[in-house]
Formats: sequence, C-alpha cells, structure tokens
Amino acid sequence: MSRTIDINVHHVTRVEGHGNIVVRAKDGKILKNEWQVPEAPRFFEAMVRGKSYEDIQTIVSRICGICSVTHSLAAIKAIEDAMGIEVSEQTDKLRILAHYGEQIESHSLHVGYLVAPDLLGQKSVVPLASSHPDVVKAVIAVHRLGNTMMEKLSGRKTHPVRLVPGGFAKLPSADDLLDLRGMLEKAIPPAQAVAATVAGLLDKIPDFDRDTEYIALVKPPTYPFYHGQIGSTDTDELVPVQEFERVINEYMTPQSTAKWTRWHRDAYAVGALARFNLNADHLLPLAVETAKQFGLKKGCCNPYWNSIAQIVEIVQVIERSIQLIDERLKAGIEPERAEVTPRAGTGTGCVEAPRGILFHKYSFDETGHCTGANISIPTNQNHGNIQKDFESLVPSILDREQDDIRLLMEMLVRAYDPCISCSTHYLDVEFV
Repeated sequence: MSRTIDINVHHVTRVEGHGNIVVRAKDGKILKNEWQVPEAPRFFEAMVRGKSYEDIQTIVSRICGICSVTHSLAAIKAIEDAMGIEVSEQTDKLRILAHYGEQIESHSLHVGYLVAPDLLGQKSVVPLASSHPDVVKAVIAVHRLGNTMMEKLSGRKTHPVRLVPGGFAKLPSADDLLDLRGMLEKAIPPAQAVAATVAGLLDKIPDFDRDTEYIALVKPPTYPFYHGQIGSTDTDELVPVQEFERVINEYMTPQSTAKWTRWHRDAYAVGALARFNLNADHLLPLAVETAKQFGLKKGCCNPYWNSIAQIVEIVQVIERSIQLIDERLKAGIEPERAEVTPRAGTGTGCVEAPRGILFHKYSFDETGHCTGANISIPTNQNHGNIQKDFESLVPSILDREQDDIRLLMEMLVRAYDPCISCSTHYLDVEFV
C-alpha cells in the first residue's frame, strides 16, 4: 500500500524564535527532511560598530532576554581582553554567581515549562498547573531562585545594569549574599523533586542515539561555565578561546538565515549534554547523585537527554553557588572601583551560555570605540547538528503514524533548548 508522509511545521512551539520542520516521504523514500530557520537576521555586529566600549555589553545583552547576563559577561570579558584589564578575584567570583543564576533560571524554564508538557502528555505548562500542581510549584521555586540571584548580583534579572568592564557598577552586600545562601539551601528540595519527577518519566524520552562531537569549555578539575579552553570529545586538543574561529568554521546554508558550524565532522553539539560529556568527572556530590538517579553517564549521545543534563547542572550550580558565597562571606566584600583606560586592540570573551558555548570578539580603536565584531551563538552552532539528527532519526521512525513522527521531531528540537532568533544575528549579503 502506498503511503505519503507530509509534515510541515511552521513554526515549532515551545521554543524561542521561529524554526520549521519539513518532511516529505512517499512509499518509504524520503524526498525532503529539513530543519529550517526562516528568521530575519539581526545585525548586532553592525549595531556595536562605532559604539564606546562602555555601551557594548548594554547593547548585546539585548540579543537574548533569557541569556542577557551571559551575553553581557562574554562581551565584558572580550573588552577586558582587548584592553588588558585584569579584574579582582572578588569581581570574578561574583560574576560567576550572577552567571550561575542565569543557568538556574534558564534550565528550570526549559525543563519545567517547555519539555515537561511533552513528558506529561499536555499541550503546555498551563494545564500542568492543574494536573501536576506540585511539579509546577517546584519548578517555580527553582526558577524564582535564578531570577533573584541575577537581580541581587546584576541589578535586574533581564538586561543587567551592574556588570561593567573592570568590575561592578554596584557590589552586592554581605546581607544580599546571606539572603541568597538561604534561598539556595531552600531550593535543593524542589530541585530534587523536579529531578525525581523526570526520572520517573524516562520511558517517555525517545530512545535515540547518534554518535556526535560535543564541544564545551574544559578546565580541570572544575565543571566550568565561565573559564577554560575549548574542548571536544573528538580530540584531546584544548584550543584557547582566542582561536575560536578555527573551531566554529561558520558557513551558510540555503535552508537557514543563521550560520551553521563544523569542526572535526559535518556538525557538532553544544549545551548541557556537551558540558556533561566533557566535564562529568568534576561534578560535586549532589550533582553526581542526581546523574546516577537518571543513569546518565559520560558518552551519552541521545540528544533528548540534554534536558536531563540540564537538571544535573541545576543541582551542580546550586551546590557550587553555596560554596562561592561561603568563600566570599569569609573573605568579606571589599569596596572597589571599576577603572578602565581605553586602548586599541582586539579581544575575545567566552562563557558557557545555558544553551552552550558562546563567543564574543571585538576590535577597538585608541579611543575605545568598536571597529569590528564577531559573535557566535550556541544555537547557531547546534543548527547543523539538529539537521544531522533529523537525517538519522526520520528513517528509523518512518513506519510510525505521521503525528507521532511530527511529535518526536518537535521534541528533538525542543531538547536542544534553541534560541533561534538569537542565532540569526548576521548574514553576508552580496549584491550582483
């Protein structure tokens, strides 16, 4: 019997931005199988040209409303690299705490509001509030913690105002850190409750593996989000972040307005699962126990398990944040001023955004005004890998009902936690 599959999803729901899934097959032959990105480009590299170094992080924080702290920090690190600015240990650790807040906020949002409905058989998080109120309350408690951490350290939870080159515009107080420590302790049970709920739903997560190159920051003996070198599961080579362009190798494809990337293979993956696969040996005890609860081990190549790795990271970040706060309270919060003397130069900043490794590069003239920029977003690094997953997944599920195929592909895209509009930030145009 002849059978036609025609899937045309415009656009995938419960993701940030617009992405399409198009699959056409007839009598078992796949005619088209594409992950498409139709978003209009957002020219952030052009926006910052001619702007003072003092304004760069304010502008690029608008790349993403979810990852605005991350973009600010990557930009600030690039500015400081270009101008030879060294920050104090206090500034460094407080910035890491702000960054951890964003990891908690973003991961809990993704797992609880965007992925959980698929696992619990609901269309969105709204009906979950009635069907699984305890789960939703636990997610909200963890999510609130992340937002509060960013507010107390960065001035506000979206588009931070206290993070500046050289330090902080305003430092948090010891009382702020004590408040956060109490919140972190109280957030451990709800985070564990979320983990237990998802661990009981592992049979709902598709069984799919594709051998993949994973790329993330590496800095033994830590589980890094903020410092390190570029590592890959395909090689022992560690690449300095200043050489990131030889790693990402960006290129254009007709099905996407965002650039795609590749290193040792046709595609690679970044994000929580990439970080886990490269750094799991350095997890703290509570995170180790959480990973064991799921049976998550290094070498996992099931992209759907990226959400599981995010849960492990929530626990890791909470535990590490408590340690950092204790260290800061013992040392005390010392007054300091952020002082910068502009100079010409080029610098690179790299941090792990919740969705994966993020690169910012800027050049400045002698007055500190930007003359050029290059920004590589985690999702644009994942687009090619999503396509390769499609090419492996669809042939194996072609005998299923069309609605089942569509759902499995949507779940795959959601597992990457894509920030699609953030990735469409630059496009070369050649007029002929």
